[in-house]
Amino acid sequence: MQYRKLGSTDIEVSALCLGTMQFGWTADEAQSFEILSVAYEAGINFFDTADIYSRWADGNEGGVSERIIGNWWKQAQIPRESLVIATKVRGRMGNPPTEGLSRKRILEMVENSLRRLQVDYIDLYQAHWADENIDIEETLRAFDDLVKTGKVRAIGCSNYSEAQLSEALEVSEKFGLVRYETLQPHYSLVHRDEYERELAEICLEKKMGVIPYSPLAAGFLTGKYSRDVKADSVRLGSVEQYFTERNWHLLDEMRKIASKYGATVAQVALAWQLGKESISAPIIGANSVLQLEDSLGAVDLLLMDDEKETLDQLSA
Repeated sequence: MQYRKLGSTDIEVSALCLGTMQFGWTADEAQSFEILSVAYEAGINFFDTADIYSRWADGNEGGVSERIIGNWWKQAQIPRESLVIATKVRGRMGNPPTEGLSRKRILEMVENSLRRLQVDYIDLYQAHWADENIDIEETLRAFDDLVKTGKVRAIGCSNYSEAQLSEALEVSEKFGLVRYETLQPHYSLVHRDEYERELAEICLEKKMGVIPYSPLAAGFLTGKYSRDVKADSVRLGSVEQYFTERNWHLLDEMRKIASKYGATVAQVALAWQLGKESISAPIIGANSVLQLEDSLGAVDLLLMDDEKETLDQLSA
C-alpha cells in the first residue's frame, strides 16, 4: 500500500480510502467486519462514513455504518492511532429528526458520531453538503471549536460547488478559523466535469486533499455492464445514466488496457484517478472481500502516459 499526506494536514492516509455506505445496507455486520479486516491487513488505514448511512434503507435509522466501524475496531483490538476515521454531518438524523449545519446541531451530532464510533476524536469531520440556510461563518466557527477542543483533527466538505468552496475558504482566512482541508467530490472517468471544471484548480492552489466518491461510477466502470448484458444490481437505477455509446466505447478501450496488464477494468479506472496530481485517495466501496481485493490491485498498476491520454480523450 502507498501512503500520502492528506492535503496540507499532517494526517497520512492510504492511497485508497474504504467507503462504508453499504455497511448495514447491502453488507451485514459480519460481512462488514470481514471487509474491514481484510482492508486493514492490506494496509488501508483510511475509512470514510457518514452519520446518515444508510438511513434510506428499510429498517435503517442511520448511524449503522458508524456503529459497525466502532464495533469492529474495538472487537479486533485495532490501535486507534493506526486508523484515520472520516465521517460527515448535515443529513436528517435524530429523534425528532433535524438536519443542517447550524452550530447547535453540529455540536450535538458530533457527540452522537463519537459515541457510535467509540472514539475520543474524529480524524476528518466533513460537511456532507452545503447548508444554504446557515451562514458559513457559523458552521466554520462550530468546526473551529471542535478542532480546538481536540474532538476533531481536521475538517472537510463534500458536494460543494466552486462558489460554496471559495466562500468557505475566504471566510476561514478572514476570521482566522480552521479551513476545509479536504474536498470529497463526485468524480470518475464518466463524471469529470463537475470536479475538473473549477474545483480541481482550487484544490491544487490551496493544497487541499481530494477524496473522490463513486470512482467506479456505481459499478459501471467495473466492466460488469455491457451493450448487450445489463447485470442485476441494487444500484441499476443510478448506473443506467452511463449507458451511452460514448461510454461503451470508453469501456472497450479500458478492457484492452486491462488485458495488456492482466488487470481488471475497475483497476484501470482507479489507476487513472490515482495518477491525477490533485487526488489524495479515491473512496472505494465493497460488498464482499472479492470486490475489495479487485480494487486493491489498482495501487500497483501504473498506466503509461499515452494510455492515460487516450482515456482522457475518450472521456473528455
